[in-house]
Amino acid sequence: MAQHPTDRQLIEQLREPATRRAAFEAMVAKYSSRLYWQIRHIVTFHDDADDILQNTFVKAWLAMDTFRGDAALSTWLYRIAANESMAHIQQRRDNVSIDGEEANLAETLESDPYFDGDETERMLQQALDTLPPKQRQVFTLRYYDQMKYEDMAELLQTSVGALKASYHIAAKKIEDFFNTLD
Repeated sequence: MAQHPTDRQLIEQLREPATRRAAFEAMVAKYSSRLYWQIRHIVTFHDDADDILQNTFVKAWLAMDTFRGDAALSTWLYRIAANESMAHIQQRRDNVSIDGEEANLAETLESDPYFDGDETERMLQQALDTLPPKQRQVFTLRYYDQMKYEDMAELLQTSVGALKASYHIAAKKIEDFFNTLD
């Protein structure tokens, strides 16, 4: 298995026009899987996650000259992916028909050929679908990615306290959702 370059090496190579393309390809190889799953937990569907992942890397490529290096490369990429995911969710919610004809995400999840979860996972997706986008994002970053609050604070540009409160509220809503099923 090939060793990925360090972020420091990637940043140096991304700043040089002669090595930029190869470094970008290495960055894509290094972060594609992690970013895909971060996105997938937020937007649920494979095709949406795949499109958002591609948009994330396009935006990263276009903004490469503006990356100052204040944050870690991974944090910068996660922030782009999170913003793209949230924009997708907001656009999807804005496009919901007035008649409510759009199917619930969790109900259509089973038709996704890439979904291999069990009944509990399907129910968790139903519960997640009831959360506001920001709570859903915080919950998925903490629950699925096991991201530390400090890293989330940097990624989402908010305070640790606000994130802990958001996660607690989301977890309580999910718990209440499961309790109503009993």
